[in-house]
Amino acid sequence: KIESYLSVVSLIKVVLLDHREFNAKLIGSDERTDLAVLKIEPGPQELPFLTFRDSDDLEVGDIVLAIGNPFSLGQTVTSGIVSALARTQVGINDFNFFIQTDAAINPGNSGGALITLDGRLAGVNSAIYSKGGGSVGIGFAIPSNMVRSVLSGLTSNGRILRPWLSAEGQSITSEIAESMGLKRPIGVLISKIYPGGAADRAGINIGDVITGLNGREIVDLEGLKFRLLTKKIGKSVVLRLFRGGQSHEVEFVIEVPPKVPKQNRSKLDGFHPLQGATVANLSPALADELGLRLLQTGVVVVELERGTTASRLGVRIGDVIQTINDKEMNDVIKLVALLKNRYARWTLVINRRGELLSWAFER
Repeated sequence: KIESYLSVVSLIKVVLLDHREFNAKLIGSDERTDLAVLKIEPGPQELPFLTFRDSDDLEVGDIVLAIGNPFSLGQTVTSGIVSALARTQVGINDFNFFIQTDAAINPGNSGGALITLDGRLAGVNSAIYSKGGGSVGIGFAIPSNMVRSVLSGLTSNGRILRPWLSAEGQSITSEIAESMGLKRPIGVLISKIYPGGAADRAGINIGDVITGLNGREIVDLEGLKFRLLTKKIGKSVVLRLFRGGQSHEVEFVIEVPPKVPKQNRSKLDGFHPLQGATVANLSPALADELGLRLLQTGVVVVELERGTTASRLGVRIGDVIQTINDKEMNDVIKLVALLKNRYARWTLVINRRGELLSWAFER
């Protein structure tokens, strides 16, 4: 992962084709999209650059070139075609929506440019499908529109501001499509709405199916996430809904997840199973930062000190505290007050990305 790798690198160097080397500054990184932005100071000499191609305009069969440094041999260019678009079941990062190409991509090509014949950036090479480690003609690239959104979403502190739906949903299956009268199993079925959020204000209801965004078909949940991610914050888009057997459109404002409620971060000390953990109230913004469900609520572990009770028990960052001694925990203040008691025996139940885990801890 980018973030963990860069954290142990004291010096990042960028080497050009003519063998000039520059120290690079990390402007920002985003582990969830597997992208990082670096900056170099080349001096007075201007460097050539690539312009962005609208990745939505790509078509299957378009010729593309993959540039990289395979097996550390040096800069290499391979050619191929766009084999498929909008691959959403790859499982490479949190926002699966990839360009598939048969241009040879090998270890060392990741981070290299995938360009079209007019010399514009179509994507950034990310991964390959391979049983032996070499290219078998199935490579994946992050679309340029997603790369552009990461660049535009970077804040001054290197964090990424990401749009959100302010609702939860699931991809449509054949069974759901048949029961709802949909001709095809496409779209996202809304199951939960954030009160007062953009979806709520737009008039989206639980049970609606989102089938399109700005005229582009939404096939599944990953596709909807991608389409939202590539839109500018503060702008409006048109969502096409299927409701009650009919289609209609609503205007939806692109927004970032709110920071409500306040985190109230607190480091926990004392004789209890969470000793050494730092916890906070979950907000949609914090949930997005931790890669959790954005409508999830409660108290979450945000930091963990090594060698402490919580660490030894196996508590992890991102764990959401469900109950302590059978008492539901939905607020940091309530949790801190409970932990001041001197119980002889503690029981702890946490939610780890949908899986409930429990521990017992005795004095």
